[in-house]
Amino acid sequence: MTADVQTARRIAQDHCAAWTNQAPGAVAGRYAELAIMIMNGGDPMRSRTEIGDMAAGFMADFPDLVLSLDTVLVADHHMVYAWTFEGHHKETGNHVRFSGWEEWDLDDNLNVTKSLGWYDGVDYERQVAGT
Repeated sequence: MTADVQTARRIAQDHCAAWTNQAPGAVAGRYAELAIMIMNGGDPMRSRTEIGDMAAGFMADFPDLVLSLDTVLVADHHMVYAWTFEGHHKETGNHVRFSGWEEWDLDDNLNVTKSLGWYDGVDYERQVAGT
């Protein structure tokens, strides 16, 4: 199965809702069992478990986080979705808002097999620190 624009938008909205609802298992469930995820060219996460652990860490750091969908593009088994993350950092109390995007390769069940994502890490760290 390949995704059309409406299906891709629903997939991305469901993914954003899982983040907003503090559901790391639902975030990880979007990915194939042996998916790979790389953010900002960093070390790859290579399983649902690692992806779920990463999501749980962000959720713990931002108990009021909201992830919203900005836009989505789709072509065959590939989609791009742009998002905005917003919330208050648990330790610093600082309001953090940053945007990014991910490029997803999808399998025939529309699970993510590969995710390459980007956001401005320097700006994110600056906002967390409140500088």
